[in-house]
Amino acid sequence: MSARRTTQIFCASTLYGAATLAAALDSGCFGRADRRILLVTNNAAVPETTPALDEAEGFERLRGRFDSVLSWNETISPLHPAGWTPRGQDMAMLQRHLRLLWELGDDRVELALESLQVTPALAIAQLLPDAPITAYADGLMSYGPTRNKIDPLIGGRVRRLLHLDLVPGLEPLLLAEFGAPPEAVPVEAFTKVVEELSGPAAGPGTREEGPALLLGQYLAALQLVTAAEEEELHLRMVRGAIARGHRKLVFKPHPTAPDAWSRSLVDEAERLGAELTVEDRPVLAEALYRELRPALVVGCFSTALLTAHAFYGLPVARVGTGPLLERLTPFQNSNRIPLTVVDAVVPPLEEGGADEPAGPVPDVAELNDLVAAVGFAMQPKIRADLREAAARHLSGPHAERTRHHFTRRRLTVLNLPGGLPLPRHPQVRRLARRALRLRKELRKRGAARK
Repeated sequence: MSARRTTQIFCASTLYGAATLAAALDSGCFGRADRRILLVTNNAAVPETTPALDEAEGFERLRGRFDSVLSWNETISPLHPAGWTPRGQDMAMLQRHLRLLWELGDDRVELALESLQVTPALAIAQLLPDAPITAYADGLMSYGPTRNKIDPLIGGRVRRLLHLDLVPGLEPLLLAEFGAPPEAVPVEAFTKVVEELSGPAAGPGTREEGPALLLGQYLAALQLVTAAEEEELHLRMVRGAIARGHRKLVFKPHPTAPDAWSRSLVDEAERLGAELTVEDRPVLAEALYRELRPALVVGCFSTALLTAHAFYGLPVARVGTGPLLERLTPFQNSNRIPLTVVDAVVPPLEEGGADEPAGPVPDVAELNDLVAAVGFAMQPKIRADLREAAARHLSGPHAERTRHHFTRRRLTVLNLPGGLPLPRHPQVRRLARRALRLRKELRKRGAARK
């Protein structure tokens, strides 16, 4: 009797994710397989108008690592990848259908999934219920706690968490509740893949200083800020870079950002005596680091700020993290840890800015304590084991300097140091929590009237 084939299915929604998988394959992070499939998912709001990652510039150079490339969007068409999960009564039928459609037969299947706690990764894991799972992380979110409670029948299948070592020494919290050990993809393997995807590197003999590279994120799409506020954030990047003496700027917009924003940045740079060009190619920021060798990289809380600093040794600066930390809701919003990390380790662009306080960069132990404390405050039920670490940090010598990462209300509700003291009687405690909720609601209404 012949041995069963092994098929590995790698799911990716971004070129950055595909490059991470390629680096993991090149460095031997995955074992032998008879067949390797790249399953592309396009999670854009309107996938029909947004090119998938296998249509991006340079993707053909990654394709050879896989035996075939399939589309999850085509598999479940006309349903949207971000909004569909299989119904329980349809599960057995869909599982058989998927094995027939992808010619899996009775293959032993292994999965590599990103963002396991949400669709489409969750749906794929449900439809291949016997497959062990390697979770791989999309940037800085690997350092935060799992944002939703995952069914133990799925979470228990996770064998490890692959991630890029963006902040050396910082331990990822993602999926740790299932005992999934973190495993770093070698930096050298990732930068080598970026070389494949990018054009010629800036020559070492180039005397002219590189431009300041400004990274757009399109935070308005995530409803973190308004469109007008995000445009102003980008304008602050332009003004701050010029104030530092840079006269050549390059803006890399988010692929879905409005063109009008880029035009206003060009006009503002010209008014201030500088030249700004817009990089409209759908390329990785890391590819631009090689091609342009920028003198400065500016962003809000993009993962690319950390790859610039940790992988390419480039100077970096942040804009807007302070106000975002204050207004990010709910507290468990999964963008909070990326914001926390960038705010802690990246210096502000505007020296002495009232809303961007600068402080000493924390050492690895202090940063791990801070991330553990924020992680517990975000997900106290999923990561109840972090309560002691949170209490230790919030009552320790660095608490005052990092207090802006927490809200008084959250600390009070969780009975952590820094919160308001609550009476011990259960009924009085309930009334106190209700009063806090009412106070927050009144503040919201007052802000809306303004």
